[in-house]
Amino acid sequence: MLHVLGHAQRIRIVEALRDGEQDVNHLMNAVGCSHSRVSQHLAKLRGLRLVRMRREGRHVFYRLTSPALAGWLVDGLDFVESEFADTEQVRDSLRIARETWRPE
Repeated sequence: MLHVLGHAQRIRIVEALRDGEQDVNHLMNAVGCSHSRVSQHLAKLRGLRLVRMRREGRHVFYRLTSPALAGWLVDGLDFVESEFADTEQVRDSLRIARETWRPE
């Protein structure tokens, strides 16, 4: 599971689903990759039962099985920071992730 969640685009998908159900087009914009790539990421997340899908006509919507997953990922940044934040680039990346992922 951690290997699947270790991919930056899958983390962005989880974060995009934090506030509720989204379709693939919305996820494409949030992640910044193609429809097929988003679908591949979603397949891996579905395989671990981290996301569920719902069809409505031709549209497919996805949601987190456990919305707390997004918060868990953000909380994990504290560990990364304490263990690996010895470079300015890592510190900057963690700051940006916290600003982007923290609920408002």
